[in-house]
Amino acid sequence: MAFNIMIVDDSETMRTVVKKVVSMSGVAVGEFLEAANGREALEVLEGAWVDVILSDINMPEMSGIELLRKIKQNEVLRHVPVILITTEASQARMDEAASCGAAGYIKKPFVPETIKAVLLDALEKAYAQRMQEEAPPAESGGVEENLDF
Repeated sequence: MAFNIMIVDDSETMRTVVKKVVSMSGVAVGEFLEAANGREALEVLEGAWVDVILSDINMPEMSGIELLRKIKQNEVLRHVPVILITTEASQARMDEAASCGAAGYIKKPFVPETIKAVLLDALEKAYAQRMQEEAPPAESGGVEENLDF
């Protein structure tokens, strides 16, 4: 299965580097989509579906954290995992990202193995969560309810 991956970074060079590293990681990519900031990413997402978003934190117009918050508030997009890629290594920033619903956090510089591990983990968790939410509710009257103690 190939994944559509959006890369959000205000540096075109960094977007190119991330695409190359993701390609080298062995993750199957259907299509790469790109945006230079969070606002542009939301515009792209209006007309395209992505399976995961890799976003820088510090960008003009709309930061990666602001983008993450907007995505988590959107009923259609809220299940799309967002992985933040940044040079910031402060625990406070990582905690903020996690509290906003980030699926992962990658520190620059990174290697293909790190990208692959974080991407696959985020995609697996997102898929499992979606399946759990879409599962029909358990029927009542099951074995557990009929036990007499």
